[in-house]
Amino acid sequence: MPAGRLWLIPTPLGADSDPRRVLPADTLAAIEPLDYFVVENAKTARAFLKAAGTRAPLQALELRELSEHTPPSRIPELLAPILAGRDGGLLSEAGAPAVADPGAALVAAAHASGVTVCPLIGPSALVLALMASGLNGQRFAFAGYVPTHATERLERLRELERRSARYDETILVIETPYRNQALLEAAIQALAPATCLMVASDLSLASQRIVVDTIAGWRAAARELPKAPAVFGLQAPTAQPPSRGDASARAAPGASSPHHERRTRRR
Repeated sequence: MPAGRLWLIPTPLGADSDPRRVLPADTLAAIEPLDYFVVENAKTARAFLKAAGTRAPLQALELRELSEHTPPSRIPELLAPILAGRDGGLLSEAGAPAVADPGAALVAAAHASGVTVCPLIGPSALVLALMASGLNGQRFAFAGYVPTHATERLERLRELERRSARYDETILVIETPYRNQALLEAAIQALAPATCLMVASDLSLASQRIVVDTIAGWRAAARELPKAPAVFGLQAPTAQPPSRGDASARAAPGASSPHHERRTRRR
C-alpha cells in the first residue's frame, strides 16, 4: 500500500480564536477527513479539532504527542501510520507547524521516507509580524530565542545588530511571554539609538499590539509590554561602504566597482 500524506495544519494564534475565522475553506476541508494527528498538546489539539470540524467523532480521533521533550527515537513510531497508508495531520500549539516548533523533526523524517508533505495556509506569527513591521522584508532571518543570562543576552543582541547592519536584513526573535519586558530592557540597553525595534504581540487577536520605533524612541517612551506571545524584530542602519577617497575602496584591476557591487546586492 502506498504511503499516506502528511498535512501541515496551521492553528489560530490564540485559544479563543475561531478556526473558521482565521483558516481558509481549503484548509478546513483538508482537516475534515483526517483521523490521525501528531500534535504538540493533545488537550488543546482536541479543542481546536472540535472547533474546526472533523468527519470522525472526536473520541475516534487518534492523537499522538510530539513536543520539545519527545526523544528522536520516537519519530519513526509517529510516522508509521502514514507510511502504512494513512493520511495524517501535524499540529503546532499555535500558528504554523514545524516553524519554531518540534514538528520539524517529523517533516524531515517524512521527506527522508518519501512521504508527500502538504503545507496548508493559515496564520504564522513570524510572517504576520514581518508584514506589519515595515522593516526589510526582502532579507530577514529568524534567530529563535536569545539567552536568558543577562550578559549573554546583551552580547547576543549586539551580535544580531551587527549582522543586521552588515547584511541589511531584519532579525526576528521570540521570547517566553513573561520575559518580554526583560528582553525589551536588554534591547534598549544593548542596541544603538538609531536601530529600529518592533514588538508585535497577540497577533490576529482582539488584543493585538504592534509597536515599531527606534531604540531612542523606546527609551523615551518607557513602554510596558504585555505578558503575551510576541515577536521582536530589529533592523540596524546599514553599514556604510568606505568612501571613494579611502585606499580600501579602490577596486583592483578587473574588479567590479563598489557601485556595481551595491547594485548587484539589491537584486
